Amino acid sequence: MQAILILAHKNIEQVTKLATILNNNFEVYIHFDKKMNIPENYKQILDKKNIHYISKIDVHWGSWSIGAATVLLMKEALKNRQIEYIHVISGQDWLTIPSKNIYDKFIDNDRIYMTYSKAKNVIKKGESIILWQKYYFNYDKINRRSTFGKIYHRGLLLIQSLLRINKFKKLGINLEIYSGENWVDMPRDAVEYCINYLDSHPNLLKMLQTGCFSDEFWMQTILCNSPKFKQRIVKNHHRYIKWQKQHGSYPAVLDMSDFDNIINGDYIFARKFENPYSNELITQLNRNNK
Repeated sequence: MQAILILAHKNIEQVTKLATILNNNFEVYIHFDKKMNIPENYKQILDKKNIHYISKIDVHWGSWSIGAATVLLMKEALKNRQIEYIHVISGQDWLTIPSKNIYDKFIDNDRIYMTYSKAKNVIKKGESIILWQKYYFNYDKINRRSTFGKIYHRGLLLIQSLLRINKFKKLGINLEIYSGENWVDMPRDAVEYCINYLDSHPNLLKMLQTGCFSDEFWMQTILCNSPKFKQRIVKNHHRYIKWQKQHGSYPAVLDMSDFDNIINGDYIFARKFENPYSNELITQLNRNNK
């Protein structure tokens, strides 16, 4: 048995349609951002399909809350001893091949499909991303996406650099810090290792809780520091993500112009899909997957 974990923060109709398609082959677990209003009729659809859903965490972009929601879903899925493989996607994903084909791809598969890089070697928007964990941030309280949030972020970097802040030293973190995307496919033992490691290393959790974009660091740092698990990582998560600005979003909100690239590539999911720009693309992918 395999599980799909969906992190959703908007568009309840699209998420419900995605979940019901995947539910034909997978156990589906959804975390809805606590800010979302889930109408009763959608709850009834999910309940009828035996789709598991919770809404416990108020999710904020840039904060640990996204990672915390992922951990929560993983713990829920692990309660079912029959689940042998777990996939993490967003509520803005869509499948690019039939659900059954995705399932079959991971039967008796002990590989971990995950992107990763040493954080000290990665620069984003002129910033060394190792600083996102070395310094302190509080984006569960400050809107990182707002104009104030952007200025505030630059100020935090400058002040903590001048003060020579080193959270790693204070917390006794001597791991190589890795980063990558939150969208992964992992066998049960790797998921259990991540959860158990986090539960037994409170200083690592503290680092993540006070870091920036920590959902992109926690699994990579835990697994890549384990020789046993690192050797099983395939540095490819088979997601089609267009790292360009399109329809006011970066990464891109996809539309029909992306169809050929999606179906001709080695992908199992694509993102981001959003009404109305992606409606025709979803329709065509559904037809292609029949």
